Amino acid sequence: MRQNTIAFLSWIANTLVTVTATLAASTNVLVIVSDDQGYGDAGFQGSSEIVTPNLDRLAASGVRCTNGYVSHPFCSPTRAGLLTGRYQQRFGHEYNPVYDPLDEREGLPLTERLWPQWMQDGGYDTAWIGKWHLGSSPSHSPWNRGFAHCYGFIGGGHRFMDWQPNERQYTLPLVRNGQPLDEVPAHLTTEFGDEVARFIRAHTEKPWCLYLAFNAPHVPHEPTEERLAKFAHISNVRRRRYAAQVSLMDDAIGTAIQALADTDQTNRTLVFFFSDNGGHEPSGSDNGPLRGIKGDVYEGGVRVPYIVSWPGRLPAGATYDPPVCSLDVMATSLAAAGVAMPRDGVYDGVDLIPYLTGTVTTRPHQRLYWRMQHKQTLAMRDGDWKLVRLPDQPQQLYDLANDLGESHDLANERPRLLATLSAALDKWNAELVAPAFPGSTVKSEDWGPGGANQQNRK
Repeated sequence: MRQNTIAFLSWIANTLVTVTATLAASTNVLVIVSDDQGYGDAGFQGSSEIVTPNLDRLAASGVRCTNGYVSHPFCSPTRAGLLTGRYQQRFGHEYNPVYDPLDEREGLPLTERLWPQWMQDGGYDTAWIGKWHLGSSPSHSPWNRGFAHCYGFIGGGHRFMDWQPNERQYTLPLVRNGQPLDEVPAHLTTEFGDEVARFIRAHTEKPWCLYLAFNAPHVPHEPTEERLAKFAHISNVRRRRYAAQVSLMDDAIGTAIQALADTDQTNRTLVFFFSDNGGHEPSGSDNGPLRGIKGDVYEGGVRVPYIVSWPGRLPAGATYDPPVCSLDVMATSLAAAGVAMPRDGVYDGVDLIPYLTGTVTTRPHQRLYWRMQHKQTLAMRDGDWKLVRLPDQPQQLYDLANDLGESHDLANERPRLLATLSAALDKWNAELVAPAFPGSTVKSEDWGPGGANQQNRK
């Protein structure tokens, strides 16, 4: 009798392991990244001015992370951290790479193995659609870094409509799986949403992971006239055009999410959404109530709208307040897919699912760190305390629980805490390496086509 009981319990355990593995293997992952979206610029973030019904539905289907962060305050380094699960300064990706297809150094270092490559090990189809901005040489291209299906542009920014394809970065031809295309879509944002929907409808059997990287609402703002007219009530012209761009992106996200529903893949798809950095307010965005903009290590540069949705596995319409980060995407995705985390180096992301479900009640991250300009500008968050270190200035200390806008510097009032946090920041900084490529520096006044941030090198 005892042997039969043991055998039965063993059968149950083996069955549960098999069922768990099957569920994990069937989980899709969709990572959606917007470009320069302001912290307050979505309905689910409280905006009544910019209506985003599709993002609002996505937030209602999952968890809105009120303290969602990215690992850098501007474009390319954030993406490098996202795709590796590591602080990008660990491998020297601290600047935006200059667009130069002949330069084998400018881009995400080839020493790093990327998220889609680990997912491929688990039997996943992989896709990248949208903006790359991680190196333009053939070896740096997405089709050589683990993405089997590729569609988008390789540089750091692009026109949205009515361009003549040429060698300039903002008017490059779109590429599909490495081949340049002649056609110019009616609107790039809409086209990216349609392309994602086509991929989803064509991939209903084998599990997949897809990285959808919009260049909206980054400048140049080129919304359709029809969409611009819907925001005629906004008197500021830049803000109006920006809002229309956000709205078109929201529609494209709705197209992708609808394709999941139409193919019965909603409940087996883990979806992330966040911006790559804070908004650039001179271009029309709004980071309120945060201090700072894109390119700053204040909250307005690194704190972003952040959603995690997995219907049936995560609570719907929930909020989660402890800090989470874009670095967590890889660890969470691999866990959902049943793929073991690599152990070949230091990985900084964590699997968020146990935290978002309440299974684990501690914080995913006690500390988060930022560094830019190679040791000149740094910051860290420890619990609710924020340390900011800027060139040629005294260190600053803020209590984010009571001072979200970082307006009251407490450095002089809390010297012992300041010293403790400063030592921790120095320890983390000592683990990092020097920049691996010279890149292009970010100037807040220079974001559009022809500017310093998207120069070509011949």
